[in-house]
Amino acid sequence: MEDRIASLQTVAVAAIVAVAARKELDAARVAYLGKSGEITRLSEAMREVAKEDRPRIGKLLNELRQAVNAALEAKEQTLAAAADSAALATLDITLPGTPRETGSIHPLTRLLDQTVRIFRRMGFVLADGPDIETEWHCFDALNTPADHPARNEQDTFYLPDGRLLRTHTSTVQVRTMESQIPPVRIIAPGAAYRRDEVDATHLAQFNQMEGLYVDREVSVADLKGTLEFFFRELFGPETQMRFRPHFFPFTEPSYEIDIRARALGGKWMELAGCGMVDPAVFEQICQKRGDRVYDPDQVTGFAFGFGLDRLAMNLTHISDIRMLVENDLRFLQQFPA
Repeated sequence: MEDRIASLQTVAVAAIVAVAARKELDAARVAYLGKSGEITRLSEAMREVAKEDRPRIGKLLNELRQAVNAALEAKEQTLAAAADSAALATLDITLPGTPRETGSIHPLTRLLDQTVRIFRRMGFVLADGPDIETEWHCFDALNTPADHPARNEQDTFYLPDGRLLRTHTSTVQVRTMESQIPPVRIIAPGAAYRRDEVDATHLAQFNQMEGLYVDREVSVADLKGTLEFFFRELFGPETQMRFRPHFFPFTEPSYEIDIRARALGGKWMELAGCGMVDPAVFEQICQKRGDRVYDPDQVTGFAFGFGLDRLAMNLTHISDIRMLVENDLRFLQQFPA
Protein backbone atom coordinates (compact mmCIF):
# COMPACT_ATOMS: atom_id res chain seq x y z
CA MET A 1 0.00 0.00 0.00
CA GLU A 2 2.81 2.38 0.84
CA ASP A 3 4.48 1.75 -2.51
CA ARG A 4 1.20 2.35 -4.36
CA ILE A 5 0.74 5.71 -2.57
CA ALA A 6 4.32 6.85 -3.25
CA SER A 7 4.12 5.78 -6.90
CA LEU A 8 0.76 7.52 -7.43
CA GLN A 9 2.08 10.76 -5.90
CA THR A 10 5.07 10.80 -8.27
CA VAL A 11 2.96 10.03 -11.34
CA ALA A 12 0.13 12.43 -10.45
CA VAL A 13 2.35 15.44 -9.72
CA ALA A 14 4.35 14.86 -12.90
CA ALA A 15 1.18 14.55 -14.99
CA ILE A 16 -0.23 17.78 -13.55
CA VAL A 17 3.01 19.68 -14.16
CA ALA A 18 2.91 18.51 -17.82
CA VAL A 19 -0.65 19.79 -18.38
CA ALA A 20 -0.80 22.47 -21.14
CA ALA A 21 -4.46 23.57 -21.10
CA ARG A 22 -7.30 24.24 -18.66
CA LYS A 23 -9.34 21.35 -20.07
CA GLU A 24 -6.49 18.90 -19.39
CA LEU A 25 -6.16 20.26 -15.85
CA ASP A 26 -9.86 19.67 -15.17
CA ALA A 27 -9.51 16.11 -16.51
CA ALA A 28 -6.52 15.48 -14.20
CA ARG A 29 -8.50 16.79 -11.22
CA VAL A 30 -11.31 14.32 -11.92
CA ALA A 31 -8.86 11.47 -12.60
CA TYR A 32 -7.16 11.79 -9.24
CA LEU A 33 -9.71 13.44 -6.89
CA GLY A 34 -13.06 12.58 -8.47
CA LYS A 35 -15.56 10.12 -7.04
CA SER A 36 -14.00 7.35 -9.14
CA GLY A 37 -10.49 8.83 -9.06
CA GLU A 38 -7.37 6.95 -8.14
CA ILE A 39 -6.94 8.59 -4.72
CA THR A 40 -10.57 7.83 -3.92
CA ARG A 41 -10.03 4.17 -4.82
CA LEU A 42 -6.96 4.03 -2.60
CA SER A 43 -9.01 5.49 0.26
CA GLU A 44 -11.63 2.76 -0.22
CA ALA A 45 -8.86 0.13 -0.05
CA MET A 46 -8.07 1.23 3.52
CA ARG A 47 -10.48 -1.41 4.85
CA GLU A 48 -8.05 -4.07 3.61
CA VAL A 49 -5.19 -2.55 5.65
CA ALA A 50 -4.39 -4.05 9.02
CA LYS A 51 -5.85 -2.14 11.94
CA GLU A 52 -2.46 -1.28 13.44
CA ASP A 53 -1.24 0.15 10.07
CA ARG A 54 -4.24 2.33 9.33
CA PRO A 55 -3.03 5.53 11.14
CA ARG A 56 0.28 5.45 9.23
CA ILE A 57 -1.33 4.67 5.87
CA GLY A 58 -4.08 7.24 6.48
CA LYS A 59 -1.44 9.91 7.09
CA LEU A 60 0.28 9.00 3.83
CA LEU A 61 -3.04 9.25 1.94
CA ASN A 62 -3.66 12.74 3.38
CA GLU A 63 -0.17 13.81 2.31
CA LEU A 64 -0.88 12.43 -1.18
CA ARG A 65 -4.15 14.35 -1.42
CA GLN A 66 -2.47 17.59 -0.22
CA ALA A 67 0.37 17.21 -2.72
CA VAL A 68 -2.04 16.69 -5.62
CA ASN A 69 -4.18 19.68 -4.56
CA ALA A 70 -1.10 21.88 -4.27
CA ALA A 71 0.07 20.84 -7.74
CA LEU A 72 -3.38 21.54 -9.19
CA GLU A 73 -3.53 25.03 -7.62
CA ALA A 74 0.01 25.91 -8.77
CA LYS A 75 -0.77 24.78 -12.32
CA GLU A 76 -4.05 26.70 -12.34
CA GLN A 77 -2.21 29.92 -11.44
CA THR A 78 0.40 29.23 -14.10
CA LEU A 79 -2.25 28.69 -16.78
CA ALA A 80 -4.16 31.84 -15.69
CA ALA A 81 -0.99 33.95 -15.88
CA ALA A 82 -0.23 32.55 -19.34
CA ALA A 83 -3.78 33.36 -20.51
CA ASP A 84 -3.45 36.92 -19.23
CA SER A 85 -0.13 37.36 -20.99
CA ALA A 86 -1.60 36.03 -24.23
CA ALA A 87 -4.53 38.46 -23.99
CA LEU A 88 -2.25 41.41 -23.31
CA ALA A 89 -0.03 40.45 -26.21
CA THR A 90 -2.86 41.38 -28.62
CA LEU A 91 -3.11 44.93 -27.29
CA ASP A 92 -1.50 47.76 -29.23
CA ILE A 93 0.04 49.90 -26.51
CA THR A 94 0.98 52.57 -29.06
CA LEU A 95 -2.68 53.57 -29.54
CA PRO A 96 -3.59 56.86 -27.80
CA GLY A 97 -5.64 56.50 -24.63
CA THR A 98 -9.14 57.85 -24.02
CA PRO A 99 -8.78 61.40 -22.68
CA ARG A 100 -10.36 62.24 -19.32
CA GLU A 101 -12.25 65.52 -19.17
CA THR A 102 -11.19 67.79 -16.34
CA GLY A 103 -13.96 69.33 -14.28
CA SER A 104 -14.07 72.75 -12.65
CA ILE A 105 -15.79 74.44 -9.73
CA HIS A 106 -19.31 75.61 -10.55
CA PRO A 107 -19.69 79.42 -10.49
CA LEU A 108 -22.33 79.18 -7.76
CA THR A 109 -20.16 76.93 -5.61
CA ARG A 110 -17.19 79.26 -6.05
CA LEU A 111 -19.27 82.30 -5.04
CA LEU A 112 -20.79 80.49 -2.06
CA ASP A 113 -17.33 79.49 -0.80
CA GLN A 114 -16.12 83.10 -1.09
CA THR A 115 -19.09 84.53 0.80
CA VAL A 116 -18.89 81.95 3.58
CA ARG A 117 -15.16 82.60 4.08
CA ILE A 118 -15.71 86.36 4.39
CA PHE A 119 -18.59 86.08 6.86
CA ARG A 120 -16.70 83.54 8.96
CA ARG A 121 -13.90 86.06 9.36
CA MET A 122 -16.47 88.35 10.97
CA GLY A 123 -17.62 85.68 13.42
CA PHE A 124 -20.70 84.39 11.60
CA VAL A 125 -21.42 80.64 11.71
CA LEU A 126 -23.33 78.48 9.24
CA ALA A 127 -26.90 77.49 10.06
CA ASP A 128 -29.27 75.20 8.18
CA GLY A 129 -32.95 74.28 8.16
CA PRO A 130 -35.51 72.19 6.22
CA ASP A 131 -36.63 73.14 2.72
CA ILE A 132 -40.21 72.09 3.56
CA GLU A 133 -41.57 74.54 6.12
CA THR A 134 -44.69 75.59 8.03
CA GLU A 135 -46.55 78.82 7.35
CA TRP A 136 -45.64 80.01 10.83
CA HIS A 137 -41.90 79.74 10.22
CA CYS A 138 -42.11 81.15 6.70
CA PHE A 139 -44.60 83.99 7.23
CA ASP A 140 -46.26 84.44 10.64
CA ALA A 141 -43.03 84.53 12.64
CA LEU A 142 -41.66 87.10 10.18
CA ASN A 143 -44.56 89.53 10.68
CA THR A 144 -46.00 88.80 7.23
CA PRO A 145 -49.76 89.56 7.21
CA ALA A 146 -52.30 87.01 6.01
CA ASP A 147 -53.15 89.07 2.92
CA HIS A 148 -49.55 89.50 1.80
CA PRO A 149 -49.10 88.50 -1.91
CA ALA A 150 -46.24 86.11 -1.04
CA ARG A 151 -48.73 83.89 0.82
CA ASN A 152 -50.85 83.42 -2.28
CA GLU A 153 -50.80 80.03 -4.00
CA GLN A 154 -49.79 81.80 -7.20
CA ASP A 155 -46.49 82.76 -5.59
CA THR A 156 -45.74 79.91 -3.14
CA PHE A 157 -45.58 76.12 -3.54
CA TYR A 158 -48.02 74.62 -0.99
CA LEU A 159 -48.15 70.92 -0.17
CA PRO A 160 -51.41 68.99 0.42
CA ASP A 161 -50.83 68.93 4.20
CA GLY A 162 -50.62 72.74 4.40
CA ARG A 163 -46.84 72.96 4.57
CA LEU A 164 -44.88 74.72 1.85
CA LEU A 165 -41.51 75.00 0.15
CA ARG A 166 -39.72 77.87 1.88
CA THR A 167 -39.75 81.10 -0.13
CA HIS A 168 -36.59 82.38 1.58
CA THR A 169 -33.97 81.12 4.02
CA SER A 170 -35.21 83.54 6.68
CA THR A 171 -36.92 80.47 8.11
CA VAL A 172 -33.47 79.34 9.28
CA GLN A 173 -33.17 82.58 11.27
CA VAL A 174 -36.49 81.85 12.97
CA ARG A 175 -35.52 78.27 13.83
CA THR A 176 -32.16 79.43 15.17
CA MET A 177 -33.81 81.92 17.52
CA GLU A 178 -36.23 79.23 18.63
CA SER A 179 -33.38 76.98 19.73
CA GLN A 180 -30.62 79.39 20.77
CA ILE A 181 -30.36 82.32 23.14
CA PRO A 182 -28.64 85.59 22.18
CA PRO A 183 -26.10 86.49 21.04
CA VAL A 184 -26.77 84.95 17.64
CA ARG A 185 -24.61 85.58 14.59
CA ILE A 186 -25.45 83.26 11.68
CA ILE A 187 -25.49 83.03 7.91
CA ALA A 188 -27.99 80.76 6.16
CA PRO A 189 -27.19 79.87 2.55
CA GLY A 190 -29.57 77.53 0.78
CA ALA A 191 -32.31 76.92 -1.74
CA ALA A 192 -35.57 78.86 -1.85
CA TYR A 193 -38.64 78.24 -4.01
CA ARG A 194 -41.18 80.55 -5.67
CA ARG A 195 -43.70 80.04 -8.42
CA ASP A 196 -41.89 82.19 -10.96
CA GLU A 197 -42.09 81.61 -14.69
CA VAL A 198 -38.74 80.16 -15.74
CA ASP A 199 -36.95 82.52 -18.13
CA ALA A 200 -33.53 84.08 -18.64
CA THR A 201 -33.64 85.82 -15.24
CA HIS A 202 -35.96 83.63 -13.13
CA LEU A 203 -35.98 80.08 -11.78
CA ALA A 204 -38.54 78.32 -9.61
CA GLN A 205 -35.67 77.21 -7.37
CA PHE A 206 -32.85 79.60 -6.59
CA ASN A 207 -30.14 80.12 -3.99
CA GLN A 208 -30.05 82.72 -1.22
CA MET A 209 -27.59 83.91 1.37
CA GLU A 210 -29.20 85.40 4.46
CA GLY A 211 -27.73 86.53 7.74
CA LEU A 212 -28.82 87.46 11.26
CA TYR A 213 -27.08 89.15 14.17
CA VAL A 214 -28.89 89.57 17.51
CA ASP A 215 -27.35 90.94 20.69
CA ARG A 216 -27.65 93.87 23.06
CA GLU A 217 -27.24 97.31 21.50
CA VAL A 218 -26.89 96.15 17.87
CA SER A 219 -27.37 99.25 15.70
CA VAL A 220 -27.78 100.36 12.09
CA ALA A 221 -24.10 101.29 12.20
CA ASP A 222 -23.27 97.61 12.87
CA LEU A 223 -25.46 96.61 9.93
CA LYS A 224 -23.85 99.06 7.52
CA GLY A 225 -20.32 98.30 8.70
CA THR A 226 -20.81 94.54 8.32
CA LEU A 227 -22.24 94.71 4.82
CA GLU A 228 -19.80 97.36 3.60
CA PHE A 229 -16.89 95.19 4.75
CA PHE A 230 -18.41 92.12 3.11
CA PHE A 231 -19.10 93.64 -0.30
CA ARG A 232 -15.71 95.39 -0.46
CA GLU A 233 -13.99 92.11 0.37
CA LEU A 234 -16.03 90.40 -2.34
CA PHE A 235 -15.80 93.02 -5.12
CA GLY A 236 -12.74 95.05 -4.20
CA PRO A 237 -11.87 98.06 -2.01
CA GLU A 238 -13.10 100.57 -4.61
CA THR A 239 -16.69 99.25 -4.32
CA GLN A 240 -19.33 101.92 -3.68
CA MET A 241 -22.54 101.26 -1.74
CA ARG A 242 -25.75 103.10 -1.02
CA PHE A 243 -28.59 102.19 1.33
CA ARG A 244 -32.06 103.19 0.06
CA PRO A 245 -35.07 103.16 2.42
CA HIS A 246 -37.44 100.30 1.62
CA PHE A 247 -40.11 98.15 3.29
CA PHE A 248 -39.92 94.56 4.46
CA PRO A 249 -42.46 93.13 6.94
CA PHE A 250 -39.76 91.66 9.18
CA THR A 251 -37.33 94.61 9.45
CA GLU A 252 -37.75 98.24 10.57
CA PRO A 253 -36.09 100.35 9.31
CA SER A 254 -35.45 98.48 6.04
CA TYR A 255 -33.06 99.19 3.19
CA GLU A 256 -32.25 98.09 -0.32
CA ILE A 257 -28.52 97.99 -1.06
CA ASP A 258 -27.13 99.23 -4.37
CA ILE A 259 -23.58 98.35 -5.38
CA ARG A 260 -21.26 99.88 -7.94
CA ALA A 261 -18.05 97.95 -8.60
CA ARG A 262 -15.67 97.30 -11.48
CA ALA A 263 -16.40 93.57 -11.21
CA LEU A 264 -20.07 94.30 -11.88
CA GLY A 265 -19.47 96.50 -14.92
CA GLY A 266 -19.15 99.82 -13.09
CA LYS A 267 -22.91 100.50 -12.98
CA TRP A 268 -25.18 100.82 -9.96
CA MET A 269 -26.95 97.54 -9.29
CA GLU A 270 -29.61 96.62 -6.72
CA LEU A 271 -28.12 93.65 -4.92
CA ALA A 272 -29.49 92.99 -1.44
CA GLY A 273 -32.08 93.81 1.18
CA CYS A 274 -31.49 94.39 4.86
CA GLY A 275 -32.73 96.12 8.01
CA MET A 276 -33.07 96.03 11.75
CA VAL A 277 -35.17 93.11 13.02
CA ASP A 278 -38.74 94.30 13.65
CA PRO A 279 -39.73 94.08 17.36
CA ALA A 280 -42.85 92.18 16.25
CA VAL A 281 -40.58 89.33 15.08
CA PHE A 282 -38.90 89.18 18.50
CA GLU A 283 -42.35 89.08 20.16
CA GLN A 284 -43.35 86.12 17.99
CA ILE A 285 -40.15 84.29 18.99
CA CYS A 286 -40.72 85.03 22.68
CA GLN A 287 -44.27 83.70 22.44
CA LYS A 288 -43.10 80.54 20.68
CA ARG A 289 -40.26 79.92 23.15
CA GLY A 290 -42.31 80.76 26.23
CA ASP A 291 -39.67 83.09 27.68
CA ARG A 292 -38.37 86.65 27.21
CA VAL A 293 -34.77 86.11 26.09
CA TYR A 294 -35.63 87.93 22.85
CA ASP A 295 -37.42 90.78 24.59
CA PRO A 296 -37.26 93.67 22.06
CA ASP A 297 -36.63 96.04 24.96
CA GLN A 298 -33.46 94.12 25.79
CA VAL A 299 -32.03 92.95 22.44
CA THR A 300 -31.80 94.29 18.91
CA GLY A 301 -30.53 92.80 15.71
CA PHE A 302 -30.14 93.11 11.97
CA ALA A 303 -30.88 90.77 9.06
CA PHE A 304 -29.88 90.78 5.41
CA GLY A 305 -30.28 88.65 2.33
CA PHE A 306 -29.31 88.47 -1.32
CA GLY A 307 -29.56 86.02 -4.22
CA LEU A 308 -26.49 84.05 -5.17
CA ASP A 309 -27.66 83.08 -8.66
CA ARG A 310 -28.04 86.60 -10.06
CA LEU A 311 -24.86 87.70 -8.33
CA ALA A 312 -22.98 84.81 -9.98
CA MET A 313 -24.52 85.81 -13.32
CA ASN A 314 -23.27 89.37 -12.99
CA LEU A 315 -19.80 88.36 -11.82
CA THR A 316 -19.30 85.87 -14.68
CA HIS A 317 -21.29 87.82 -17.32
CA ILE A 318 -23.78 84.99 -17.87
CA SER A 319 -26.76 86.12 -19.94
CA ASP A 320 -29.20 83.35 -19.02
CA ILE A 321 -29.73 82.05 -15.45
CA ARG A 322 -30.80 78.67 -16.79
CA MET A 323 -27.21 77.95 -17.79
CA LEU A 324 -26.41 77.53 -14.10
CA VAL A 325 -28.63 74.45 -13.80
CA GLU A 326 -28.39 72.77 -17.21
CA ASN A 327 -25.09 70.94 -16.46
CA ASP A 328 -23.79 71.61 -19.95
CA LEU A 329 -20.06 70.82 -19.92
CA ARG A 330 -19.45 73.29 -22.78
CA PHE A 331 -20.69 76.05 -20.48
CA LEU A 332 -19.02 74.84 -17.27
CA GLN A 333 -15.62 74.35 -18.92
CA GLN A 334 -15.40 78.10 -19.47
CA PHE A 335 -14.57 78.51 -15.80
CA PRO A 336 -11.09 77.58 -14.56
CA ALA A 337 -10.68 74.75 -12.07
